[in-house]
Amino acid sequence: MRLALTQAQMASESGEVPTGCVIVDAEGNIVAKAHNQTEVLHDATAHAEMIALSQAFAAIGNERLIGTTLYVTKEPCPMCAGAIALARVSRVVWGVSDPKRGGASVFDIFAHPGMNHHPETVAGLMEKESLDVLQAFFRARR
Repeated sequence: MRLALTQAQMASESGEVPTGCVIVDAEGNIVAKAHNQTEVLHDATAHAEMIALSQAFAAIGNERLIGTTLYVTKEPCPMCAGAIALARVSRVVWGVSDPKRGGASVFDIFAHPGMNHHPETVAGLMEKESLDVLQAFFRARR
């Protein structure tokens, strides 16, 4: 999660909402790391998780990321949660939950009976640090 926080800080420094993501394989090797790039790429889908998933697919050589853990500083949105489930990521860990657009806490995508894969989820890892990065970013913008 510390590496995901570093990615979030990189996003903040480039004017992006500070969300960072790291994906590790079953042995703990980092297979992807990314941060939000929606502003710089002019792409609404360029969330940290989406970019990291693409990197992980290439690194592993498979569209199924079985055995991986995805760490992200903010709870995945519905788009990212759907992609994570379809990629069959085994475990999703996030720092701060998103009470407005959380793919798990609001939309329940990871546990939805219509999904063919239900990753293990862990919320609140390094929550304070993740929240601090987000709050500092939005305070500076106001």
